[in-house]
Amino acid sequence: MALDIARRVSSEPLLRPGDVPSSSEAFEVVSVLNPAAARLGDGIHLLLRVAERPVRRDPPRDAVTVDLEGADPKLVPLGPGHHADDVVPIAMWSAEERRMNVAYLPKDLPGLDLSDPRGVTFSHPTTKRQHIFLTQFSHLRCARSEDGERFEVDAKPSIFPDNPLEEYGCEDARATCIDGTWYITYVSVSRIGITTSLATTRDFRDFRRRGVILPPDQKDVVLFPARMRGHFVALTRPMPSSFGHVLGIWIAMPDGDYLPWGRHEPIVLPRTGRWDERQTGAGTVPFRVREGWLEIYHGANAEHHYQLGAALLDADDPSQVLARSPEPILEPELPFEIEGFFGNVVYACGHVPLDDEGRRIRVYYGAADSCVAAADFSVDEIIASLERT
Repeated sequence: MALDIARRVSSEPLLRPGDVPSSSEAFEVVSVLNPAAARLGDGIHLLLRVAERPVRRDPPRDAVTVDLEGADPKLVPLGPGHHADDVVPIAMWSAEERRMNVAYLPKDLPGLDLSDPRGVTFSHPTTKRQHIFLTQFSHLRCARSEDGERFEVDAKPSIFPDNPLEEYGCEDARATCIDGTWYITYVSVSRIGITTSLATTRDFRDFRRRGVILPPDQKDVVLFPARMRGHFVALTRPMPSSFGHVLGIWIAMPDGDYLPWGRHEPIVLPRTGRWDERQTGAGTVPFRVREGWLEIYHGANAEHHYQLGAALLDADDPSQVLARSPEPILEPELPFEIEGFFGNVVYACGHVPLDDEGRRIRVYYGAADSCVAAADFSVDEIIASLERT
């Protein structure tokens, strides 16, 4: 059961899918979630993850499908005679056109598995070669507010899939300010794997894309807002596919003058029998408090319910964990947190300070993978609730 220290900003979401215009008339917004957060001057900026899916309709005359005979799928004409009920529309990134297209897969295609509503799996009947496609994709979109509660969403995407490593979308941004520049880490998803990419901005209007900074499979990468010996420090979450499959928070720290990512080690791993026993992942950007570095992270329990807790890291050596939440500080309780695209989820990627001392914070979070909400916390109450390691 969650500790009684979160104060939700509202009993309703701050942003819903209907508040965000689609990127094109061929797609519709189905989820808005997991925003990065930044305070610039008197305003608050959120960098939202916006999930879109193709509009369900009869395929147009120039509709395309996917040629699945070769090693790499290719877009080819669908041909006439198809209707909405006998095809599955998928979002397909076109390398030639550098944009997202809608492709239609006939439901009677041998080897097609439609059991998972989030995606489509095709296994070639002869070669056994397998392809996985998503029924939706994500991009990043900025929303702006003066009071931190009522947001105006930009009409167009801020960061949109731009290359084959982003063919399934751009997800779950975090925003770290260092020397006036905001460093945006986000997840790039493709058939090749799950990678972490970087963009920079000074005003959340113009973004410069820097490319992939860590190989697959890595996500939940969050940069500290200070360098160590001139180098970046980051929380990461490797996603191993061998042996124990332990999904937890690691730290990447400089080791000497020539190895900026030379030291990697796990620091906040799942705990058997606790609220975070299935997996852990970095949430907000770590922020400096009197007691050290405070990190608001997510954990999944045995039932795969996502909740939020905190970890206190040593000020001089953040690879040393001083304390962790014995119980979550926020868990799914309200209807929009319990029911949605993926229910029983509160998942944070950003926070902003509410006072000059930074002892009160507002955490913005995705709820049930469907909408955006916020909760306020006292840092003193979070620190007092932690259990020493």
